[in-house]
Amino acid sequence: MPQDGLLNSQNTQIPSPLASHAQPPELPQIIQGGMGIAVSSWELARAVSQAGQMGVVSGTSLDTVMVRRLADGDPGGHIGRALRHFPEPELAWRIQQKYHRPEGRAAGTPYPTLPIRQNLKPSDLDLLIVLATFVEVWLAREGHSGKVGINLLTKIQTPTLPALYGAMLAGVDVVLMGAGIPREIPEALERLSQGQAAFIRLEGTEFRLEFDPVKAFGRHFPVQKPMFVPIISAHTLAQMLVRSCPGGIHGFIVEGPTAGGHNAPARGKAQDELGQPIYGERDQVDLGVLRGLGLPFWLAGGTGSPAGLQQALSEGARGIQVGTLFAYSQESGLTSGLKKTALQQVQQGTLKVFTDSRLSPTGFPFKSVQLQGTLSDPEVYDQRKRICDLGYLRQAYITPEGKLGFRCAAEPVDLYLSKGGKLEDTVGRKCLCNTLFASVGFPQVRKGGQVEAPLLTAGDDLAHLRPFLDRYGVNYSARDVLNYLLPD
Repeated sequence: MPQDGLLNSQNTQIPSPLASHAQPPELPQIIQGGMGIAVSSWELARAVSQAGQMGVVSGTSLDTVMVRRLADGDPGGHIGRALRHFPEPELAWRIQQKYHRPEGRAAGTPYPTLPIRQNLKPSDLDLLIVLATFVEVWLAREGHSGKVGINLLTKIQTPTLPALYGAMLAGVDVVLMGAGIPREIPEALERLSQGQAAFIRLEGTEFRLEFDPVKAFGRHFPVQKPMFVPIISAHTLAQMLVRSCPGGIHGFIVEGPTAGGHNAPARGKAQDELGQPIYGERDQVDLGVLRGLGLPFWLAGGTGSPAGLQQALSEGARGIQVGTLFAYSQESGLTSGLKKTALQQVQQGTLKVFTDSRLSPTGFPFKSVQLQGTLSDPEVYDQRKRICDLGYLRQAYITPEGKLGFRCAAEPVDLYLSKGGKLEDTVGRKCLCNTLFASVGFPQVRKGGQVEAPLLTAGDDLAHLRPFLDRYGVNYSARDVLNYLLPD
């Protein structure tokens, strides 16, 4: 059983996750973007929420995030502090004992790796995901009563249900999901809130993912049902979700193609002279349709300025979601060196953001900041040996024998082809899992001492932030961003 000394804990109080609302509360004007992996850290989300707006943690790969933080010694004892409040203390103690290295890793030592899921059977990995997500949300909510959300990618399906439950155990207020069609999430949230097994269908198959809180823990812990706010890039998707999930949708984030990270594919096939997709009239969201649905919405992508906020409000939006400005603030998870290098290039007018249709193994366009020494550098990309040892972006497929398999277009080419993949799907693909971990200071060390290279993403706005940086400098805070967006 755990003891206070082992968990390095304090008796810190946060608002009870058991509080319920008769009516969903109104959310703030500013929603901080949920940028993974660990860019939207609990530190960033907490800072934004404490200031009266809505902070959002990234829910992507949190099991590995927590394990690597523990391997680095849990600086500040934050994970240990959160673990003390997990409702199943023996599990929390066992996980900490397994992964915590009080003195941190020795230089050049690889991080421990987690097993990659090979089937859909319940496993200890599900429990680790519950615990890690609880920790991130708990820390974001610690010490204030502001609203906190979690952002999950619909494309990353296998961790979704345990991650939702872990966030609910910590009292998350809002779930945001994009990069796909999250049609089954409202029912899953309802079932989890009642202690029932929840299900979602694995994309492209007839297999179902399941998470049963009672089977996992032997009992159900009372939790509140959070609001659900999907991230969309088409008004037709908003209409479909409202029709198919009556009462289960509490608003929308309307994301344009200038936003960072993954973008929705353009509806046309045209590209510019650099090979970037060209978005046209068919890719625009009809805000009149959104207003007609009677639900609040926030505009995202190119809106991170006082003028962008005022324009959104004039269009009937509740407010805006802001990613890039927060991603390069002091509280974000990006390493300080990467942030400084990128922002200095912004000041010099030399920074470029490229929308790459080939980069992500998901097939979605992905924005990358073009920096020497990162995976966007062709020389760095060519030198990296392809490996898939994290597997978060693997996609499910059915084998000729009718069994379930997983593959990733960024894994070794021969391995991908042996699973029935097409050679052309591997060209230009980059391992987002490993490179994004490197971007937030957790790069894996390979045999021979080679260290995984980082990759930065940002919205198109990043290249145009010089007026903001002239005012606040390159070492600005999340509160500086809010003061800029919401001047007195």
